[in-house]
Amino acid sequence: MDSKKTANVVVPLTDPRLERSSGVMDRLAGDEPKSVGEAPWVETVADEAWLDALADGLAGAAWVEIDLASRVPAGLLRALKHEVEILDKTEAMTRAGIGRGADLLKDRSVRRDKIVWMDGASAPQVELFRFFDRIREGLNRRLFLGLKRYEAHYATYQPGDFYKRHVDSFQGRASRMISLVLYLNDNWGLEDGGELRIFDSADHESPVGLLRPETGRAAFFLSETVPHEVLPARRTRYSIACWFRQDEVPLPL
Repeated sequence: MDSKKTANVVVPLTDPRLERSSGVMDRLAGDEPKSVGEAPWVETVADEAWLDALADGLAGAAWVEIDLASRVPAGLLRALKHEVEILDKTEAMTRAGIGRGADLLKDRSVRRDKIVWMDGASAPQVELFRFFDRIREGLNRRLFLGLKRYEAHYATYQPGDFYKRHVDSFQGRASRMISLVLYLNDNWGLEDGGELRIFDSADHESPVGLLRPETGRAAFFLSETVPHEVLPARRTRYSIACWFRQDEVPLPL
């Protein structure tokens, strides 16, 4: 591949902390109220030893593959998957874009997924955001990144959907610093495709990791320097993408 293609950068179409998505959550509540009710799970776990290992991996290889199933309760993962399934079925999700400002495009030759921004308006999202807060604080103590906030969205890949190689942030923008992708797919086989391929942060032509998008599996990586791509899915694929940022408010597009 031409290394120039790594200039493709994901940017939000709207900021999730400013858009409350009341209509989306009304759909959720109308379909099955328990998905936005009281949390039926125990607290998530991000202990000091785990945060040490996460920080060491990011500082060393610039990316880490982690199984979050033991950190994020199974009940929470099921609730999050239930939300994104409803959002997908009710057509609340929209085609994602690439680029920035006037160059923002919905180019289906580059990416074909659909997204909806998370805003913490349901109990599962509130608990997940607590977990993200612990990660943000833990990485700041260890790596001195000055992470001030995060943004996250659900993503759906239908059969045939993909996302070509890209990085998640413009270098030097002091915005997205750490990327996290968390998967929500049960019984995902090799024949189902949709893997996340990670490339070396120094040699953008060299693959260094391939993650099957199974429930609870996750990848953390440096947003500005680690190219990655989503291979074509052969069945519907759900995930959550989160970016930990240094800016306090959204940068102008």
